[in-house]
Amino acid sequence: MKTDLEIAREVKMKHIRDIASTLGIEEDDLITYGKYKAKIPLSYLNTENINKNALILVSATSPTPAGEGKTTVSIGLSQALNKIGRKTTVVLREPSLGPVFGMKGGATGGGHSQVLPMEDINLHFTGDFAAIEKAHNLLAALIDNNIQSKNHNLGIDPRTVYWKRVMDVNDRSLRKIIVGLGGRTSGVPRETGFDITAASEVMATLCLSDNLEHLKEKLGNIFVGFTYDRKPVYARDLKANGAMTLLLKDAIMPNLVQTSEGTPAIIHGGPFANIAQGTNSVIATRMGLSLSDYVVTEAGFGFDLGAEKFFDIKCRYAGLSPKVVVLVTTVRALKYHGGKPLKEIKEADAAAVKKGLPNLEKHLENIKRFGVSCVVAINKFADDTDHELQTIIDRCSEIGVKAVVADVWGKGGEGALALAETVAAIAASTEKQWQPLYELDWDIPKKIETIATKVYGAKAIDYSLKAKDDLKKIEDLGLSKLPVCIAKTQKSLSDNPDLLGRPKDFVVTVREIEIAAGAGFVIPITGEIMRMPGLPPIPAAENMDIDANGTITGLA
Repeated sequence: MKTDLEIAREVKMKHIRDIASTLGIEEDDLITYGKYKAKIPLSYLNTENINKNALILVSATSPTPAGEGKTTVSIGLSQALNKIGRKTTVVLREPSLGPVFGMKGGATGGGHSQVLPMEDINLHFTGDFAAIEKAHNLLAALIDNNIQSKNHNLGIDPRTVYWKRVMDVNDRSLRKIIVGLGGRTSGVPRETGFDITAASEVMATLCLSDNLEHLKEKLGNIFVGFTYDRKPVYARDLKANGAMTLLLKDAIMPNLVQTSEGTPAIIHGGPFANIAQGTNSVIATRMGLSLSDYVVTEAGFGFDLGAEKFFDIKCRYAGLSPKVVVLVTTVRALKYHGGKPLKEIKEADAAAVKKGLPNLEKHLENIKRFGVSCVVAINKFADDTDHELQTIIDRCSEIGVKAVVADVWGKGGEGALALAETVAAIAASTEKQWQPLYELDWDIPKKIETIATKVYGAKAIDYSLKAKDDLKKIEDLGLSKLPVCIAKTQKSLSDNPDLLGRPKDFVVTVREIEIAAGAGFVIPITGEIMRMPGLPPIPAAENMDIDANGTITGLA
């Protein structure tokens, strides 16, 4: 069987000007990065088209550690929609180098449903992550410089500064560090650390901005800490947001590439879904809707994480309303959530699939809470049996939801034609507008309780003393009307990664609540959320190489 990289290399890619031409973009307007990558100027945003064209959201059931192929299905579905005559663009997040060199490998789809050039996209791409990293770390440097300064300081109390530094790599050794050692000329010693770039508030802020001016305003709203006399300090007080925006002047423009079948693909931004909103930028989604009749996009991890935030944060801020939710599941995921050991999920076991169906059912219930039509896409693997696949189809039919098998890895768009026909029919017939799960004028505890009880299935919420103090701080700062972006494990509907399937009667514990005033939400932290992951015992990087001719191996 060929690898993803081998399949990608067999594709004869089109020049990016030809991809742009299908969307009505003039070649002279493109900011090109070689033959196959380009940035699209924001002047191509078109409000009239955004409001009339169809947005398709791809989400998933609770995943296995390897994921269930949302990106691959998103790409395959976009290719299939084009095959049936619907002008479609797929809009995705940019991969983070942390997972690329860590456990999961690349994030550009797979098989015959990939975005290309996959090596470039998985590596530095057009430099967006580097720009976000630099803007974030500039603020960190300005904070420490202000603390050090004798004549030009705001009186920042170093003990209240939570702003860390970021880098786009998995490195557990940097989670907690001390800066400012080396004497009076080297700064004021304080405890801090590093997060991965995808967890940066600058990343989340960029992805929720409308344009450059809006981005500058939002970056200025980033909460830094308090002065010694308990006055709040924001990035604008440090006069940081202008220079931060300058570093992001190119990164704010979405990137245009192509799929393995020549479908236009817009890739932009990459916030994680277990700590931020987990979806590509507002600008990228709007750009796709400006230039094509259909846009297929995805939200990270399961519906309980990425999709809930997609609706309650992104759609609320951006005025977007998906026509259809495609809920991706796999035979393997349902066996896993049915109690089958991870090392045995490739073995045929329709009974285990049946035991895992309550997880699928809960996610379908959650979709209905938002009032959006849905279809289940079963991402087919080579070792799936007909009996296992039919078990899922039959149960979905019993509860009134259509389930379609999609073989997008093996067949590309051809393997998703039935799914595309179903999605197009639903999109054409529905006029539904999504309904928010909560109102912004509710207090923060009520918002948290609503998500945890209705979406996760919890029976109660428990707050640590730290979280209670954070609630008071949020209230005092006048930020209680912001939406909530709950950070929790992706491995379970609960905040306990060991509770698989459809857990019930559990208590969600909120350890603390972080403020992301620049992005425009607060982050209740549940469980052990890793903002700087570590590498696995055998990192994917160990299998990667490049030869004297520039040929890359091991990137998948």
